[in-house]
Amino acid sequence: MKTLKINSLKTLLILSYITLFLTNACAQTDKKSISVASSNTESVVAKPEMNINTAVVSGNLEVVKQHIKAGTDINEKDAMSGSTPLITAATFGKNDIAKALIDAGADLSIKNNDGATALHSAAFFCYVEIVQMLIDAKADKTIKNNFGATPRESVMGSFADMKPIYEMLQQQLGPMGLKINLKDIEKTRPVIAMMLQ
Repeated sequence: MKTLKINSLKTLLILSYITLFLTNACAQTDKKSISVASSNTESVVAKPEMNINTAVVSGNLEVVKQHIKAGTDINEKDAMSGSTPLITAATFGKNDIAKALIDAGADLSIKNNDGATALHSAAFFCYVEIVQMLIDAKADKTIKNNFGATPRESVMGSFADMKPIYEMLQQQLGPMGLKINLKDIEKTRPVIAMMLQ
C-alpha cells in the first residue's frame, strides 16, 4: 500500500510537469524561420508561423504536416518539460498527429524531463490506438521513467487510487483540449497493461 501511494505521488509529480509544459507550449509564439533557398531550383517549404507544439495541442494536423515538410526538428524538446511533439500528441490523444510524426521518423525513445516516453504518456492516458501505433513502430516497452516505472507499470495500480489524479488533470488540462472519460480509462487500463506485456 505504501508503494502504491508513493507511485501515485510520483505520477502526480509527472503530471504536474506535463501541465507546466502544456501551459508553456500554448503560450509560446514561434520565432519566424528564415528559409534560405539553395543554389539549385528546389523549392523550400517555409516553416509555419504556428509553433509545432501549439499545433499538436490544438490538433492542427495540417500545420504539423507543414512543419514536417519544412524540415522542422520533430524531436526537439520543449524547454520547460522536455516533451517532444510526439509525447505531446500521445498525452492529448491526437491519433492522426501521432501517426504523422511516427511516419516522419520521430524518435520513439526520447524521454521528457520526467523520463517518460510517448509510450508512457499514451499508456497512462489509455489511448489504445496510439499505444498500438507505438508498439507497431517498435517503441521500447522496457524503458523506465525517472521513477523506475515502465509504460505498463504506469497503468498497473488501482484505478481508485489514480482517479483523483485523472480528475485533477482533466480540470487543469481540459481547457487546453484534454478529454478524459473516467469510465473508459477504468475499463481500458487493464487492456493497456495486457498490450504492453
